[in-house]
Amino acid sequence: MSLVVPARRSRFFSRTLSALITTALLWPVATSAQTNTDWSAYGADKANTKYSPLSQINADNVQRLEVAWTWTSVDEDVRAKNDIIRDRGSFRSYAYEVTPLMVNGKLYTTTSLGQIAAIDPATGATLWSYDPVLYVDGRPAVHGFMTRGLAYWTNGTEERLLYAAGRTYLLSIDAATGRPDPDFGRGGRIDLKQGLGRTIDPSLYAVSSPPIVVGDVVIVGSAMTEGTDYREAPPGHVRGFNVHTGELQWIFHTVPQPGEYGADTWQSDAWTITGGTNVWTVMSADPELGLVYLPVGTPVPDYYGGHRLGTNLFANSLVALNAKTGERVWHFQFVHHSVWDYDPPAAPNLIDIVVDGRPIKAVAQITKQGFTFVFDRVTGEPVWPIEERAVPQSTVLGEVTSPTQPYPTKPPLFLTNGATEDDLIDFTPELRAEALEIFNEYHAGPLYTPPAPGPNIIRPGWSGGANWWGAAFDPETQRLYVPSWAHFSTVEIVPPNNADSDLTIRPQVRDLSGPRGLPLFKPPYSQLVAFDMNAGDKLWHIPVGEGPRNHEALQGLELPPLGNFEKLGGPLLTKTLLFIGQGFETNRLGVYDKNTGEELWWLQLPARFHAAPITYMADGKQYIVFAVGGGVSAQTEQLMALALP
Repeated sequence: MSLVVPARRSRFFSRTLSALITTALLWPVATSAQTNTDWSAYGADKANTKYSPLSQINADNVQRLEVAWTWTSVDEDVRAKNDIIRDRGSFRSYAYEVTPLMVNGKLYTTTSLGQIAAIDPATGATLWSYDPVLYVDGRPAVHGFMTRGLAYWTNGTEERLLYAAGRTYLLSIDAATGRPDPDFGRGGRIDLKQGLGRTIDPSLYAVSSPPIVVGDVVIVGSAMTEGTDYREAPPGHVRGFNVHTGELQWIFHTVPQPGEYGADTWQSDAWTITGGTNVWTVMSADPELGLVYLPVGTPVPDYYGGHRLGTNLFANSLVALNAKTGERVWHFQFVHHSVWDYDPPAAPNLIDIVVDGRPIKAVAQITKQGFTFVFDRVTGEPVWPIEERAVPQSTVLGEVTSPTQPYPTKPPLFLTNGATEDDLIDFTPELRAEALEIFNEYHAGPLYTPPAPGPNIIRPGWSGGANWWGAAFDPETQRLYVPSWAHFSTVEIVPPNNADSDLTIRPQVRDLSGPRGLPLFKPPYSQLVAFDMNAGDKLWHIPVGEGPRNHEALQGLELPPLGNFEKLGGPLLTKTLLFIGQGFETNRLGVYDKNTGEELWWLQLPARFHAAPITYMADGKQYIVFAVGGGVSAQTEQLMALALP
């Protein structure tokens, strides 16, 4: 069963509610304040609404947007020097995925190589930059040199930028001067590889998403290399540090230690070696309640768990912690004993809704599977029923999967899941026959069909569905906007590569093409969905992009837009508009009517776009700013600003 609160619930609830009321009275609410012209946290605010009430740019004039300025990353100078330094490897990034912040008249950004810069928000001029030289330690784990941003803190007098990157450090930078805070850690930094309870391999451990600050505590997650030949991996424990001194305030064991709640969900001392179960994506927080919400990911390795039998708390869960103490308040596990890499991929959205006449402070978590789970964010109670349903069981030697998995009854799916014959493309009888021939070479089935010995199709795949860019929420209409793409993976259950491996199985993950290079499954391949969160109903859905309609095998067919088979960028919601990017290949910014989903305008971009845009006011003008570039083609990494002429 999925647990929201432990047994003897009434005692726990009364203690927790009392503590929350006390915390709310004591917590400095000013830390969450955001003006209408700023963008002070990764998702606009700590609730991750990705919403701004600005309306200078609207449906009547959006087609007049033009490039106001571009800022070229200060990394380009470092890379130019690196052309001569052969022994340090490539300093190229996976993608420039940063989402900058705009606070008190300054734009703050990070770079793929770990630099921090302050920029004039109206001109794009660099005000200061700081290079902590994190890249000299080598290429970080997972995606290498990549960053998604930083966090901001102020007490009304002092201002700090908190940034986690490299291999692997947490930095505190004076926002006014760009200098490290000498009172924080050692010279303005903390080594995040220390204090995890055991020695780790630093080549497997990284941080790519921004920390979050609640009160005087900065909270940090981590990213992991997920496909290894060994049982042991770095643990994904989440930690809170004092924002003034860097002192460790608390550690939350995402893999519970002996005597802790949830330890009995890991058998045979698996807690001693199991890694992952980490918060690699963005967190959310309610400073008034004093709670931080952790979307905790999958254990390592992520497609086989024969050495970690049990339901494996707190893997694949949403966990609400007291941000001051790190104590668990409530949790819900989305996937029991995961073998699909279905970690919650995005920051939960904190939403205030009215359901059947009852106001609810809620939290909504979108998933790779196409589900949206919605809870009372104070108590953890599901807003709508969540059912435990029977699912297929594993046939892999030594593996024991859960007999049931949670299915939310509302809202409806925003993405088709599962891999069955009915899901195969059927544009023409010939294409369907070819798709069926490919499909029959793999083991597949409905959602939560476990990988079997040999090759398997997992749909959605490791990249979703939803992913790190997340959803946007309109607090005025209580509508949630979810972008997704219909990715699927093949997973092959084979012996490990290394002879000295302590695993009997080593999953190998790949992508798979359909007939004649078309996708194997039916469209839409990427889409936007709008939900009415008061009712839990879908309002509309539209494909994002034309998709492969021009493919030679589809000529003569009158097909609607199919959606592009590629990752989207993050959503940005304003008073009247919804902005969303399409990258790695299409590289365009689309603007949509948020009431109907109609595309109003789009802009072709000069480089790959895989980030989340922001908006703000500066000198009386509204700007839209986003990152482009990076990747294997070594495109120049830049911030672009759009504004009306």
